[in-house]
Amino acid sequence: MSSAIITKKATSNVGMGQVLMAHAGETLGSVLGSCIGLILYHPRLKVGTMAHIVLPDSAGRDGTPGKYADLAIPHMVELLAGEGAAKSGLVAKLAGGSRMFGNKGPSHVGDSNTEAVLRILKELHIHVKGQHVGGEKGRRVLWDPASGDFTVHVVGKDPEVI
Repeated sequence: MSSAIITKKATSNVGMGQVLMAHAGETLGSVLGSCIGLILYHPRLKVGTMAHIVLPDSAGRDGTPGKYADLAIPHMVELLAGEGAAKSGLVAKLAGGSRMFGNKGPSHVGDSNTEAVLRILKELHIHVKGQHVGGEKGRRVLWDPASGDFTVHVVGKDPEVI
């Protein structure tokens, strides 16, 4: 008789405007369209955060810290500092920023979200290790802090790990 132990990673969904933290043994996932799924993590400590960023700039509005890029990223850095993860050791991965309605209409919030996130990461000197952004289709993402793998699923395509 086998005495194998089966373990299952707990996966938490990161909803719009949320920021969640995960350690090795947990996974975070989300479904994205024009929003950005941003991972900030410390590879050596195997801890990180994921934000589901909805809009590029708070423009002084109140809201959950994860809703706006300008509030989410500093909040994520602060949460990780509380876990002993220095900003200098953090890396970023991001996905999303799609043009869900093609080129119709004057506003492309997905492009604006991508530009804002990349600009803020650059200002904070956080290295972007991988990105899967743009296009016209949504994505389902899953992040594993143990390996750092950020798996991106787009309908009709093979999953990509960034």
